[in-house]
Amino acid sequence: MTERPFPWTRTFILGFGFFGISIIWPLFNSLVPPMLEDLGLSAFWTGFILTWDNIINMLLQPVIGAKSDRTRSRFGRRKPFLMLGAPLAAAFFILVPFVRENFVLIALAILGTNLAMALFRSPTIAFLGDLFRPAERSKANGVINLMGGVGGAVALFAGGALYAVGVPAPFIVGALVMLIAIAVVVLFVRDDPTAGEGAAPPEASPGLRASLREVATDRNRSGVFLLAAIFSWFVGWNATEAFFTLYARNVLGMEVGAATQMLTVFAAALILFAIPSGLIATRFGRKPTIIVGLAGMAVGVIVATLVRNATVLLAVLGVMGAFWALVNINSLPMVYDLAKSGSIGAYTGLYYFASSLAAIVGPTVAGGLIDLTSHRVIWPFTAVFLLLAIVFMSRVRPQPPAAG
Repeated sequence: MTERPFPWTRTFILGFGFFGISIIWPLFNSLVPPMLEDLGLSAFWTGFILTWDNIINMLLQPVIGAKSDRTRSRFGRRKPFLMLGAPLAAAFFILVPFVRENFVLIALAILGTNLAMALFRSPTIAFLGDLFRPAERSKANGVINLMGGVGGAVALFAGGALYAVGVPAPFIVGALVMLIAIAVVVLFVRDDPTAGEGAAPPEASPGLRASLREVATDRNRSGVFLLAAIFSWFVGWNATEAFFTLYARNVLGMEVGAATQMLTVFAAALILFAIPSGLIATRFGRKPTIIVGLAGMAVGVIVATLVRNATVLLAVLGVMGAFWALVNINSLPMVYDLAKSGSIGAYTGLYYFASSLAAIVGPTVAGGLIDLTSHRVIWPFTAVFLLLAIVFMSRVRPQPPAAG
């Protein structure tokens, strides 16, 4: 039997969904913290507000992912969530800079953005499980994350430049680009309830509770260890990402716009290594590829602890971005290897449950430590949790992807 060629065109089109999502969050994470600090909030409370999206994601995305498994409409299973959530997210995101001088109003705009984004993230990412065979998913996720990396790099570089023009500019442009990208997915990605790896009638879809029970009762506990590893590495990195612009401003003496642009090199390395990371994992396995990535990230943040020169730190961020690609590209396909037919959306939700819980813990705990010490603590904090993730990953017994 002749093996089908890899569907590159379909993959890049689907990648626009991740591109759109990745436009919003780098702008949010780099530009909102200085606004909150300017309102007089401490690092702890700034970190706490930055976790709102993750509290919402933790509670809603597993439910929405499972709900999308069971949804049947003339638009398909996943698309209704994109069609509702993206326009709402754009509207609230644009509102943020216009109300930044009033704490109550900016809090409501942040909350609205977070709720709306949570409506369509899991269904968008679940297309990866729907449309690709298990053996194709690392490669496909490499392409999709390449598109996301492009979105993140564009957001950080252009956002920093637009911020100098006017504070609302990056929010307006970012929201419009996100809408265009999501529209590409809605118009050109096939969303057939009867097609794909996750296909099953609604009554056969196990749902979130059954998926949680399935992971918890698995004999070799690989699902539990994998989710624990995902939680650990995201605790570390989300803390660094949340406070990097404040670290750069308060420790390195940089402007907010310049600090935002500095993270572009990390995103650029993720772009360059996205597809190679998928190919490496296909050749050598997802587990060893992820462990190498975690080890490289840990070394990078340890080095960053000692660096006080912006140029040297820029180079370190570039190397870290390459190692992060090894981790980020292959973790969700490993989660999907555990999923049974009909539960792709639910398992997407479990992945985001772990990462969202981590993004609640990371910035909140790191913010408290910053208040007690200084912004320099973010690097050793991140290193500890990356090393913990390596310990958990070493306990995972991965199932090799089927040849399809």
